[in-house]
Amino acid sequence: MKQSLQLRIGQSLTMTPQLQQAIKLLQMSTLDLQQEIQQALESNMMLELDEDDLQSTEPREKKIDNSDQVTSEGSQTDIPDELPVDVSWEDVYDTSSTLGEDLSEPSEASDYQSMRSSSETVRDHLRWQLEMIPISDRDYAIAVSIIDDINIDGYLDCDLNEIFQGLQEQLQDLEFDEVQAVLHMIQNFDPVGVAALDLADCLGLQLQQLPDFTPYKQDAIDFVRQHLDLLTSCDQAKLIKRVGFSEEQMKGVLALIRTLDPKPGAKLQETDVEYVVPDVFVAKFKGQWTVSLNPDIAPKLRVNPIYSGMIKRADNSQDNVSMKNHLQEARWFIKSLHSRNDTLLRVAKSIVDKQGDFFEHGAIAMKPMVLRDIADELELHESTISRVTTQKYMHTPRGVIEFKYFFSSHVSTDEGGECSATAIRALIKELVGNENPAKPLSDSKISDLLNEKGINVARRTIAKYREAMSIPSTSQRKRLI
Repeated sequence: MKQSLQLRIGQSLTMTPQLQQAIKLLQMSTLDLQQEIQQALESNMMLELDEDDLQSTEPREKKIDNSDQVTSEGSQTDIPDELPVDVSWEDVYDTSSTLGEDLSEPSEASDYQSMRSSSETVRDHLRWQLEMIPISDRDYAIAVSIIDDINIDGYLDCDLNEIFQGLQEQLQDLEFDEVQAVLHMIQNFDPVGVAALDLADCLGLQLQQLPDFTPYKQDAIDFVRQHLDLLTSCDQAKLIKRVGFSEEQMKGVLALIRTLDPKPGAKLQETDVEYVVPDVFVAKFKGQWTVSLNPDIAPKLRVNPIYSGMIKRADNSQDNVSMKNHLQEARWFIKSLHSRNDTLLRVAKSIVDKQGDFFEHGAIAMKPMVLRDIADELELHESTISRVTTQKYMHTPRGVIEFKYFFSSHVSTDEGGECSATAIRALIKELVGNENPAKPLSDSKISDLLNEKGINVARRTIAKYREAMSIPSTSQRKRLI
């Protein structure tokens, strides 16, 4: 085959450093963006926060070119295309320390985490009480072994015989009664019902510590120790017949049992609270829903006018070239930040306009919506909408809600319309919340009720939505009183 040279004209999309940075900022969450801004301020001498106190300290006698002053609200100068498209981002931007990687120097976040105290567990709480009472070294060793086998719910994980056999090698002439005595001592610790062997033992321990004048106390103790397994039948007539209680007596026992805590140790498990910082605020002003950016996540940045004024246009020295590169990076960063905020605000306004009924009436009025609906309206790609709505939150009168919450599939109605899956979940939750506890609604009945409202939902779809919302089945929701 003869070789030849041919010239072809075509179009292709090239990921320039500017485009890479814009996409990177667009998909960042609020916390990641704040870290990225702080990192840019520390690494680029041309960037600074546009604060009033900084403006007041600038020398007034020196005239400075205001063309380089930009904020997060927009750049007033075009970004020069000095770099070729085949230049890699690493040649321009220092990416040695990226988000998610361990830094060589400790940051403020790591210092904050190191200073935080660890969460108290149920075992820590029991050991603290153990240290407060006078006890022999022998009993102390037994108590520590028992506490180490208590799980987060407050139950003893292993059999008492296993603890006894494990301690025989450490303690001479150990008897099983000694282990039982120490267990009974721990069962009197706080919280009430801790170190129980099973659910019946846990409820019995709590009932025993109630005052003697508590109505139906002894009946409840006898019931949990002998007939607790009968509660799963949810048949009141059968339960009364087998237990031998009167109807009034049965109701009083069950009401007393419901006041007990089946997992006494769970309330001591402290979880780290993660606060969500909203990206936008939604509020009603003069009858219209308005959307505004959170100023805390979009700080005003500008190019330092003093450093930018030191750049000499015709000077090719190393320092001057470095300052030019920093200036160009600063302008890119500010413009990318403005582009992110502008796109975020546009998407948020479009969502609020389409889901106005949700803000007025709640989740029941949610309309079906997909990413393409917003993309077509704003003339953006679906991937861009997906990046904008991921890990982005809006503060509304109905709480802090993620953007993704407003997108859901649709179900057809008898009138030819559509109903969102979110609205169907809200309807199911409302129906279950208003049902008769003695005769809860089945999935088929809920499907029939929705069909009466014109929403065609199959029984298996109801079951899927119910399980997704962690709503128990009909038999589990049934209550005797």
